[in-house]
Amino acid sequence: MQIVGVDTYILKLRADSAYLGALADGSSPDPGYAVRPPWRSIYSDRYETLLVRVTAEDGTTGWGEALAPVAPEVPAAIVNLLLAPVLRGMSAVAPRPAWSRLRDLMRERGHLVGHQADALAAVDIALWDLAGRVTGRRVADLLGGAFREEIPVYVSGLPKPTDAERAALAAEWAGRGAKRVKLHLGNGVAADLATVDAVRAAAPGLRIAVDAHWAYPVTDALRLAAGLAERDGWFLEAPLAPEDVAGHAELVARSAVPVAVGEALRTRYEFDEWVTRRALRIAQPDVARTGITEAMAINEVCAARHVPVAPHHSVGLGVALAAGLAVSAAVEDLPSFEYQPTSYEVGNRILRAPLPVGAHTMSLPQGPGLGVEVDADAVAALAG
Repeated sequence: MQIVGVDTYILKLRADSAYLGALADGSSPDPGYAVRPPWRSIYSDRYETLLVRVTAEDGTTGWGEALAPVAPEVPAAIVNLLLAPVLRGMSAVAPRPAWSRLRDLMRERGHLVGHQADALAAVDIALWDLAGRVTGRRVADLLGGAFREEIPVYVSGLPKPTDAERAALAAEWAGRGAKRVKLHLGNGVAADLATVDAVRAAAPGLRIAVDAHWAYPVTDALRLAAGLAERDGWFLEAPLAPEDVAGHAELVARSAVPVAVGEALRTRYEFDEWVTRRALRIAQPDVARTGITEAMAINEVCAARHVPVAPHHSVGLGVALAAGLAVSAAVEDLPSFEYQPTSYEVGNRILRAPLPVGAHTMSLPQGPGLGVEVDADAVAALAG
């Protein structure tokens, strides 16, 4: 059975339902992009993403999603111009050969990463979803079977402006059953540790991780890691510049708290360098940037060096979340998966039924493919 159709959908959604109604009516002003100090990356004021739908000749469809929090038009153009023409006519039940062929299209030109990889990730996820639906099997089972049906998760972010409010929210999550939380910080070593102290006091049973959003030089990161170790911190994520492999290796060698890295990486080749140089203790590939095929290859690279894999999940919607769950189920050494409460709520708006989630675990969907049903009419109405 062949693939006959490849469609792209660019979504830019606000978190409030009233604005989604405006989007559906076509009154969609340009999004606002800005840098939010102390972080240095550019952010959108909406939930932006790229969805891809692939269609087999019998009408069966599979959905994929790229992590494209800004300018999803770029990977969409790559899908439409470079990937889709090659993909049409290929097998609907052979995602790995398709991924290999599509990867090689721009390989000698240096495009293994960046937007090219993001576009391929969306297509690859859609191909696995399609293969599962055609064969009637879950993606996790196509990957060799699930190690777990309930995926341990951590609550990512306590989006409040003050430590007192963050602490209150942490206590609320703990009361709902959360066991782990990650703080999005990078406000200075003293300020970060003060936030950790406030959260620990309010919710003493929580494991606490810190995402520093590459805010620090090695010296300050060492101070932060030492402070987290004194407070029984869980892990320190992205403390240094994302290309500084040597700096991370120095930090890993001197830190009693595990250092987590992976959001900026997309290929097994990148992760191989990091694990070989002992520059991370926890690997965090984002399936909506790697695709399912490469995420599993990354898992094997990490497994060979006894590095656990805790997939990253950011502002992706329900398709990216379902893909992350499928990979998390198929990874043997899995500390936890990232649960973003707000993007979860927004992401469910494109699904016919919400993904089951708790504060401590998420259930692996049981249907074929990714196990979620995308509301194609809603996607078409909301697409830019």
